[in-house]
Amino acid sequence: MSLLEMVRGPVLRAGGWIALSLCIQVSGLGNVAVAQPQPPTVSQGDGEGQSQPGAAASNAAPQNNVTAKGRISGTVTVGGGGGVAVGAKVRLTRDGQPPIEIVTNDDGEYSFADQPPGPFQLTATAAGFQAASYSGNLGTESAVVVPALEIEVERATTEVSVSETADEVATEQVKYQEQQRVLGIIPNFYASYVPDAAPLPSKLKFQLAWKSASDPITIFGAAFLAGIYQASDEYGGYGQGFQGYAKRFGATYGDVFIGTFIDSAVLPSIFHQDPRYFYRGTGSKKSRLMYALANAVMCKGDNKKYEPNYSAILGSFITSGISYTYYPASDRSAELLMQTALIRIAEGSVAGLFQEFVVRKLTPHLKKDPPPQP
Repeated sequence: MSLLEMVRGPVLRAGGWIALSLCIQVSGLGNVAVAQPQPPTVSQGDGEGQSQPGAAASNAAPQNNVTAKGRISGTVTVGGGGGVAVGAKVRLTRDGQPPIEIVTNDDGEYSFADQPPGPFQLTATAAGFQAASYSGNLGTESAVVVPALEIEVERATTEVSVSETADEVATEQVKYQEQQRVLGIIPNFYASYVPDAAPLPSKLKFQLAWKSASDPITIFGAAFLAGIYQASDEYGGYGQGFQGYAKRFGATYGDVFIGTFIDSAVLPSIFHQDPRYFYRGTGSKKSRLMYALANAVMCKGDNKKYEPNYSAILGSFITSGISYTYYPASDRSAELLMQTALIRIAEGSVAGLFQEFVVRKLTPHLKKDPPPQP
């Protein structure tokens, strides 16, 4: 019973509502009454102003405006039956909040406490493993146990560039050169119509020399030239008849064979030089003329830079010196040796002129099948 009710009973019996009001004002009980929750009054006929205790109790219930928080937890495992991931990093990301990152314990477990309701995303990472992620939603006054985040061992990715090596490119280009024939007949193996052709390894230099020296047209050319020497009685020390022709053919073909291997294979391998003529085909006629004439004394190195043609110059003297041993004694002299060597060098300039201005037009293979580029 409230203090107001204890006072109100006797006062009503003593004389009415007016005396009660005055008593409350004088004694200060009005302040106490105000501090108590007042029940609403309901009109019930003559009982105007009577209180409803049930309604007062209902209104007296406190209001709770604090949002309940929950927990997000789980385990990080290693794929393929690797067990739990100890020390893996787990990042919690939520809209409007900075990310939180923790590390799994010795059991591979993690836990984010005091989390408000709403969607969330987890990402598990570890060095050498592919990341694993999970998206979920935390309800009010609940806890979410996330399915195991399984991280996989990171697979090494190797980028493979499929391309030919320089030697493979050179091999393809030499195969093309070995099909080049002037008028479809005469070998033209030592001309390159690719300005930036791949340098030749020693193996290809010897291969090209053998291909040229053993070609039937090369052998036939030596035989034909020996016949001219026989008819004009050149190198008379060989005599006439079949024996004289055989010696002339042997000497002529020996010059071609030895000269091809020394000038175009042996010395180019030693000096790292390219024995081919590189067709220019552009620029003024004068510049092309000078380029072709210089072919006898200048060449490309295997480093693709032009340099003195040591192979051709030195090779001319070596070949002439070797031929000096099998030519008739009557035709041998130091003067002839020097003359022969200089003629061989000059032949390089003449060959360059033909290559630059004539040969390409007479090589049908070049027109129907362009050379491979590096």
